[in-house]
Amino acid sequence: MTDRPIILVGFVNALAELSGFLPEGSVVLVEEPDVVRKRGVRAIVDSSPLVRELVEWEHQLPGAADAFFAARPDLHASAVVPFVEYATPFAARLAERCGVPGAGFGAAGLMRDKSLLRKVTRAAGIPNPASEAVESPEDVLRFMAEHPGPVVLKPADRQGAVGTRILHDPAEVPGAWEECRVHDEGAMVPDRPRAVRMLVEEYVAGHEYSVEMVVRDGVPLFTNVTDKLLYPGPHPVELGHVLPAPIEADLAADLEASTTAVLRATGFGSGFVHCEWIVRDGVPVLVECAGRFPGDGIVEMIERAYEQPVGQYYFAVMRGIEPPEFPRTAPQVAAVRFAPAVSGEILEITGLEAANELPGVVRCWIGPPVGEVVPELRHSWHRVGAAVVLAPTAAEATALAEKAMGQVRVVTRPVGSA
Repeated sequence: MTDRPIILVGFVNALAELSGFLPEGSVVLVEEPDVVRKRGVRAIVDSSPLVRELVEWEHQLPGAADAFFAARPDLHASAVVPFVEYATPFAARLAERCGVPGAGFGAAGLMRDKSLLRKVTRAAGIPNPASEAVESPEDVLRFMAEHPGPVVLKPADRQGAVGTRILHDPAEVPGAWEECRVHDEGAMVPDRPRAVRMLVEEYVAGHEYSVEMVVRDGVPLFTNVTDKLLYPGPHPVELGHVLPAPIEADLAADLEASTTAVLRATGFGSGFVHCEWIVRDGVPVLVECAGRFPGDGIVEMIERAYEQPVGQYYFAVMRGIEPPEFPRTAPQVAAVRFAPAVSGEILEITGLEAANELPGVVRCWIGPPVGEVVPELRHSWHRVGAAVVLAPTAAEATALAEKAMGQVRVVTRPVGSA
C-alpha cells in the first residue's frame, strides 16, 4: 500500500486491468452516492485488492473538489484520474489542490461545456459549426431560418449523444425539442435534477474521426486517429470504430495539429484527450473534445493495435513519473462494430459462440439478457453489444468486425405484445 493514493473519480469496471500495474491498496475510488447504489459499485470494489477505499461524494456539484480536499486531508493524492465525463472538473480541481498533474480546472470546465468550448476555440481560429444556445422551439426555428439545411439539436453538457438529434425539417422541431430535453442516463448519473441547457448547431456533412492523445504539460506524447461510423437515422450514435484510421498522412497530421490547437486554446495541462472532428472538404471541423479516457473500449483497442500498455504509460504521466517511450506506429489494426439497433423485450440471442470462434475476434458480446427490455436507440447507452477484432489491415478488420456481428441474432418483440 502506498501512503499517497491514486484517486480515481467515476466508476468504470476496469479494476482488473489496473491491477496489472498499480500496487495493491493504492486506489481510492470517488463516486456519487446514487451511482454507487444503482450500479452496485460497493460490492464490486470490496472484492478488489486494488481499492483501499470507496468514498461516496457528490463530486458533480460546484465546490465539491475543494470540500473533499478540506474534509479528507488524509487522502492527499499522488495522482487524480477522471474515469468518466462528468468527473473531469472535480478531478482537475482536486489535482490542483494536491499539486499533481491534471488538465487544469479552467480547461476541464471549457471541455465540459460545449458552448464555451466553441466560443474559445472559434476565437483561436479553429473551424467550428455555427452554434447558438436555445431556450425554446422558437429559437430553434429562427436558427433554421437563418442557416438553411439540416441542424443538430443537442445539450451543452451531456455525454454519449444523449439528447442529440439531427433535424431536416422545421416540422420536426416541436417533437424533437420535447424528446431532446429528456436526458435519462439511468444508473450512470445521480438522481438529483440537473439543469438542461440546449444548443442548436449547423449540421456538418463529412467523415468523422476522433483523435486520442496522452498529454503532459500541454505537449502530446502519444497520438492516435480513430475512424468512426455512425448508425443511420436522426440520432448520431457511433456504430463502429477502426484504429489507426486508414487515412493519408497529411490528413492525420492535420487532425493532430487541430487537436493540439484545442489544447493550446483551452490551456489543457496533462491527461488523456479524446477530440472528435468532422472533415468537410478536407478541413477538420470541431465536434467536441473531452479531457478523459475515450469510451467504447478505444483504450483497449489502442493497446491491442499498438501492442504497448498505453494506459499504464498514461498513469505514469499522471503520477509525475517519466513514462517509457510511447509507440509511434501500430503493427495491427483494431476495429469494433456495435450490434444493430434493436428495441423491445429480448426473446432470444444466438450466434455468439460462432462469432467468438472466428480467427481475429477478441470478444463479441450482447449485454442485456433474454427477458430484458431494450429501449429505442437514441444514445450510446442503448447499444446492446459489440464485436472487437484485430487484423493486419483496416479493410480486413472492418470486414471481420462486420462478419462477427453478422453471426449474432437478437430477437425482440414490442413491449406489451403477446
